[in-house]
Amino acid sequence: MTDIWGFLLQTLTASGAAALLLVVKAVFRDKLSPRWQAGVWGLLGLVLLLPAGWGGRYALVNWPWLVETLKTALTGDYGLTSVTAPIPLPRLAVPETAAAWVFAAYVLGVVFFLARYAVSYFRLRLALRRGTPAGAEPSAQIAAAAEAYGLPSCPAVEVPGLSSAFVCGVFRPVLALPAGEVLDEKVLLHELLHRKHRDAAWGLVICLFRCIHWCNPLLWYCADRAGNDLESLCDQRVLERLEGEDRRDYGRILLSMANERYARTPGTSSMANGGQNIRRRIEAIARFKRYPAGMGLVSVCAAVILALPLLLSTRSQAVPSGEQLSGSLNQAAAMASARTVSCTTYAGALDAYAKAVLDQNFIYRALCAPLAEQSALAAELRAAEDGGDGLWDSGIPAEPHQHSGYTYYNLRETAPEVWEALLVVELLDPPDMEPDTYYLACQTVRAYREDRRWVVVPQGNFQTVATQDGSWASWGCEDLPAFLYQAEAGDFRVTVRHQTSCKVTSTVTIEDSGSWFFGPQTSFDLTPQPRAEFDDVSENDLLLAEYIGEPDGQAAYRQIGVSVAPMAEGEARPELRNPGNQGGGGSSSDGSSWASTRLGPGDLDGDLFLGGGGSGYQGLGELAPLPASYAADLYLNGELAAELTLLPVEGGPQ
Repeated sequence: MTDIWGFLLQTLTASGAAALLLVVKAVFRDKLSPRWQAGVWGLLGLVLLLPAGWGGRYALVNWPWLVETLKTALTGDYGLTSVTAPIPLPRLAVPETAAAWVFAAYVLGVVFFLARYAVSYFRLRLALRRGTPAGAEPSAQIAAAAEAYGLPSCPAVEVPGLSSAFVCGVFRPVLALPAGEVLDEKVLLHELLHRKHRDAAWGLVICLFRCIHWCNPLLWYCADRAGNDLESLCDQRVLERLEGEDRRDYGRILLSMANERYARTPGTSSMANGGQNIRRRIEAIARFKRYPAGMGLVSVCAAVILALPLLLSTRSQAVPSGEQLSGSLNQAAAMASARTVSCTTYAGALDAYAKAVLDQNFIYRALCAPLAEQSALAAELRAAEDGGDGLWDSGIPAEPHQHSGYTYYNLRETAPEVWEALLVVELLDPPDMEPDTYYLACQTVRAYREDRRWVVVPQGNFQTVATQDGSWASWGCEDLPAFLYQAEAGDFRVTVRHQTSCKVTSTVTIEDSGSWFFGPQTSFDLTPQPRAEFDDVSENDLLLAEYIGEPDGQAAYRQIGVSVAPMAEGEARPELRNPGNQGGGGSSSDGSSWASTRLGPGDLDGDLFLGGGGSGYQGLGELAPLPASYAADLYLNGELAAELTLLPVEGGPQ
């Protein structure tokens, strides 16, 4: 915790877990044993020890949303609060903001309570130093009790003024005894059990949590309850070793064990021996019963079920739409929700960006925008709200066609955890629209990881591309860039244009629509899916040939055919299919394709399109790696003219 917002996130997360534990403990108060009642506090301890938001998860409630909303509304800070440690880690600098001063005051409070408990402990140790080693009779009594009940013995010291015995110390514990008094064997049994189960150490842990969360009354209450449950558990262990009248007598003796002077001193077994807690413990003793062995399994099952929402917790699922954002608090809340949802996959971030463009939505853009851009984005949102339309201006040249969705072309990893692709969306009513033509807006974008979030940054402005290829959204488009693979042989250059496309399936069924024959109608869902994977992907190869010889040599060629197959790095050259000389072509599921055509006058004046092939995959999640090269056979006039290896052209898609 390096600022007050980190502390607030940590303590709220722990408070949610504490509230659930208190409810569950109240329900099972008389149903399960004191072992379970005390042990279940370990779950809260784990929540307190784990940094809030660990693994991108929050205990029960999306606390980061509340903290981020409050932080943004009060300070205008659009950063994302992160808890790196469950303890305060103050910066060694003079505070410059009100929030920094508040955090400094909180740290001083932690130091004050640590010092207070430390002074209490050292005062007790000084009092023990003034005591004298236990005499022969008390030592023999302690040894006899330890031997009778099979417990480890403990060095003892007699101290004047003590009202009760207790164990002091974690690593070298000492049993402090009231000087000049004869203690009942049951009192010694109680303290020896504390020593065996290292309850002084657990008391020290509870004390540290008190200090760190000194301004949270709910956690202080839980600390009191945890200390009391440790005492009740020790009572249970004592009663399990006693019989008959000794059990009934134990409640009376318990009254003499109250120690208000050193109650809750860290590192001792007097953490919860205050007299105000004795009554509840005596009532528990009156209800004492031995729990059947099967209840141990029930307790474990209950603890596991309780641990799931506390430790595994949940991820924030809600993605705000950004509608009706009038008012600075509503805007701050929506922006905070977008930041805290987090895109956990690069596909989810790219999906969010594409839908932000389609819906012209500020909040969707905030979902995948770098934290450094959040403040400027919020300022644009306020200006857009004041201007009346409230729409995000992505720079797209015309209104996007939402129903057509989006497609990412040529996705590739340009560096570790850095992905680039070409976003393609259709324009609804572009200027100078021609019939039977699709107008596409294209923009290169980059996705990369920013801490636990994936974010997207555009790499240039939108460009408009006109095409008559109606399959652009699914099977590639020859008017859009592609990865080029080329080689030359004699008078010809052979080229493969390799395109990939991918998207997250966002089709939803419209209820009460369609007919029994055609089925229900569907529409494109504009809601981002920040944890999605690409599940609709395809690859497409186009075969091209270009004549590069002397112009008067074209007449020598009456037919041309090409057969190609992709190759991975180091892969042996495959055997390719003869495309024939009758025209036509085809492709195979292994990525190979072939085509041939008869040549007429003028066919070799430019690029000659031969054909191609492609494949699509549903639910794949990601594209296969780009081919390292292509094996190709060039056929001229029905004869094999050359065996080629097509290598990638530098410069990326073009």
